[in-house]
Amino acid sequence: MSKSFIIAELSANHGHKLEVALESVRAAKEAGADAVKIQTYTADTITLNCDSGDFIVKGTLWNGRTLYDLYQEAYTPWEWHQAIFEEAKKCGLVCFSTPFDKTAVDFLESLGNPIVKIASFEITDVALIEYAARKGKPMVISTGIAMPEDIELAVETCRKAGNNDITLLKCTSSYPAPIEDANLMTMVDMMHRYGVKVGLSDHTIGYDVAVAAVALGATMVEKHFILDRSIGGPDAAFSMEKDEFAAMVKSIRNVEKAIGRVVYPESLCSIKGREFCRSLYVAEDVAAGDVITEKNVRSVRPGFGLHPKYLSEILGKTAARDLKKGERFSLDMI
Repeated sequence: MSKSFIIAELSANHGHKLEVALESVRAAKEAGADAVKIQTYTADTITLNCDSGDFIVKGTLWNGRTLYDLYQEAYTPWEWHQAIFEEAKKCGLVCFSTPFDKTAVDFLESLGNPIVKIASFEITDVALIEYAARKGKPMVISTGIAMPEDIELAVETCRKAGNNDITLLKCTSSYPAPIEDANLMTMVDMMHRYGVKVGLSDHTIGYDVAVAAVALGATMVEKHFILDRSIGGPDAAFSMEKDEFAAMVKSIRNVEKAIGRVVYPESLCSIKGREFCRSLYVAEDVAAGDVITEKNVRSVRPGFGLHPKYLSEILGKTAARDLKKGERFSLDMI
């Protein structure tokens, strides 16, 4: 099995300090991540500076705040991006981002952004998906709020743009997400239904869901990462610290080893412990001419005698010679 691609999502977990962002990159590497991901937007490119009812957050961790205020706090300054990309490269990590409009796509292209991630709430933004897909980079699309027709349209948009490198991420758009809402079988269904690679963008607490996703075929796992939850910020409550992330990576890598590959033994000698299986043995002394019964020939351990499948064939036959208890039974004995 190929290794799953494990992403540390930095998101807003920098407290508006560049050094915290750079230290987070280094910590993600130490925790075993394959990549770090950031987000490329400003409050003005993602929403309107408006406090009417439609623009007030409801039903989440961020109740009562305006979208504009929330995104002003959460965004990663564009002037930091190059430093973050360069730090990731020094650490041997892939660094990529989620653009939220066409200007962000263009900006990321100037930095050599290698992968384009489309956020769950942008899956209906067909113009953005088409514009990004035409850049020819692998497309990763979260599906947290998507209906099947939204997913189909997003996938078809990528393909019409000539981009077939598509990974759909199962995502539950709750913050944090209840584990019982993970519904990972949907991820498996998406793989077959849309003919794409699949993975997980996970907002649950802990890493049980991430490990289960890999066992079910996820090629990519994304979890929010933070140096220390005491930094605070919009995503801190459902983000993993370094030691937690490292434990997840270790568990995922162990699961990948366990999944392995399809292997059937090709010879008896290659099967460890095969000698302890059942076979036919003489269970008590038998005189020549005596009838073979289930009492005097039995299927027992170890496995050096005749295969048990022959038992019904030999019952009722007579012994060709004297047989001693403990002898391996063979067909020339009847």
